Parts: sequence; structure tokens; C-alpha cells
Amino acid sequence: MLKKIVFGALVGFGALAVMLSVFMELDNSNEQKEQVKAEKKQEVMTDAVEVIAPHQDLNQEPIPVEMERDGSDVYIKMTSQITDIEIEPGNNYKAWTFNGEAPGPLVVVKEGDTIHFTLDNLDPAIPHSMDFHAVHTAPDKGFADVEPNEEGTFVYQASKPGVFMYHCGTDPVLSHIANGMHGVIIVQPDDGYPTDDEVDHEYVIIQNEWYKYNDLEDMMNNVPSQVVFSTKALHEGQLNTNGTIASIEDEPLTAKAGDKVRFYINNVGPNEVSSFHVIGTIFDDVYIDGNPANHMEGLQTLMLPASGGAVAEFTVKEAGDYHFVTHQFNHAAKGAKGRLLVTE
Repeated sequence: MLKKIVFGALVGFGALAVMLSVFMELDNSNEQKEQVKAEKKQEVMTDAVEVIAPHQDLNQEPIPVEMERDGSDVYIKMTSQITDIEIEPGNNYKAWTFNGEAPGPLVVVKEGDTIHFTLDNLDPAIPHSMDFHAVHTAPDKGFADVEPNEEGTFVYQASKPGVFMYHCGTDPVLSHIANGMHGVIIVQPDDGYPTDDEVDHEYVIIQNEWYKYNDLEDMMNNVPSQVVFSTKALHEGQLNTNGTIASIEDEPLTAKAGDKVRFYINNVGPNEVSSFHVIGTIFDDVYIDGNPANHMEGLQTLMLPASGGAVAEFTVKEAGDYHFVTHQFNHAAKGAKGRLLVTE
């Protein structure tokens, strides 16, 4: 009998030891998993492209663009600078910018204007330049690099109306555009658009992409991390945003039921196509690249290549929320959405 009791006790202790061993293994396994997670996180941080040393603690305050008109001569002064932009909550991107904005400030001139453009390069480390898609010029002269802490002035004519991209053209161009150096210049047609008298509201919409910070390989070979809509103030009192997630969903554009709305749209890319669509309506009139000669009617979706622009007009017949997206919904899911709030 005593042997049975001792044997049972030994069996019980053995089972307890096995259980303790299992719990310890589970605990160790959890610790190992946490350690692996921490190591992976550290690897990601280690693999991240480092900020260029002169940019490390640099966060230059946005500087307003300077524009003055003297007859048909327009004098524009812009800066190239390094400014932090929160592209989504908790994600600050040390952007290479024009005037501390990404996309850069809206530029509006008239067909036939002569542009006297000055770029003040406030970046202490890298040359920058300006490539206006709205002009004719020899690129090696009109779009020449401006060295750090220097200014350059260039003169050219805006001879065609439209909605054009501008961007830094310094090599590697992809790095400069993807890091934030892009924007829109509108050249207003001499005789306006045929539908000018019908339009009640007009807004500027810009689509851009973000990739891993200053990672040229990611920019060349991978899909964007975020695809974003922003708006720039065309008229006093309008919203002016950077390329940040949900900026024109949280603060929607506005119109009233029955209004005809005009969008000046540009896809600054740098890599992806935009399939621009306003949910709940159809485009009455579209002017491809914003040129009145390129008129189309009744489009459901507007295809914009990288750098492509358009003027698109539509009527909102009922009150409600009208969301606009790129109909490439993988990009819409990454942030390329906006909202037009229509009231009675």
C-alpha cells in the first residue's frame, strides 16, 4: 500500500513538473516572440534611410509665395526648403518643399503672361530647380539648378492655357518630386472657358504619392505608402492643405443643390495614374489639360497620367455627401479621397 502511495506521489510530482516545464516553455516562447518583434522593429529603424545630416534638425517655417503683376509681366518668388509635414497622424515627413508646402503653393497666371521667376534655395545641402510644364524654354537654361543658399532668376512665357504641373527638375528628379517638390500652375485662357457663366464654385484638387522617406529604391520599385488628395486656395477664404490623409474629408468642400462645380485637377504623381471620379454625378464638361480646345462631355471617370491635368465640371442635383476618389481603389484605400458637402 505504501509503495502505491509513494508511486502515486511521484507520478503527481512528475505531472506537476511537466506542467511547470510547459508553462515555462510558453513563457519563454512569448518572451522570444516579443524579442523577435523588438529586433524586427529595430531592423526597420536601422534599415530606414537616414536624414541627410544638414537636414537632421532643420524644419524651416513655411514662407508665403511672392507674386506681383505689372501688365503682362508676372514676378514670382518661391523658396526651396526643408519643412516637416504630418502626412498622417504621427507620421511626420521631413519634406523637400517649395515654400514649406507639399504640394507647393498654387500659381495662377494668364495666357500670354511673361513669368519672371526667382528661386531662393534655402536648403543648405542640395541644389534645386523649377520645371514649369506651362512654358517653352531650354531646360538647361530655364530649369537650371540653383545651388544651396543661392538665388536664380529665369524668364519665360506662359503661351498655352491649362492646368499644369510644376516640380523640381534636379537629378535624381524622382527623389525631388517624391520627397515633396511638386505643385500646380494654372494658366487662365484669354477668352475663358465656354462654361464660365454656368459655374457656381471652383476648387483645385491635387493628387500625390508618398513613399519611404528619401528611399530612391522604394520610389522606383515599390508601390506608394500613401496616395493623397489636397486642395489649394484658388479664392480667398478657401481651404489650403498639404498632401495629408483625410484633409478634405474632415474639412469638406461645399456647394448647394443644383450648383455646377468646377475642379481644376492635377495628378503630380510621381509614378501612378489617377482615375478621378466623383461619386453620384457625371462630368458635364471636361477640358483635358485645362485647354478649352480639348473639350469632352459626359465622362464618368477622368484618366490623368502622372503630371496630367484637367478642368472638370459637374452638377450636384441633390443635397448630400459627394465623395470623390481615384477609382483605382487600392489608392483610394491609401488616402486618395475627398468630400464635397452639398446643402439645400
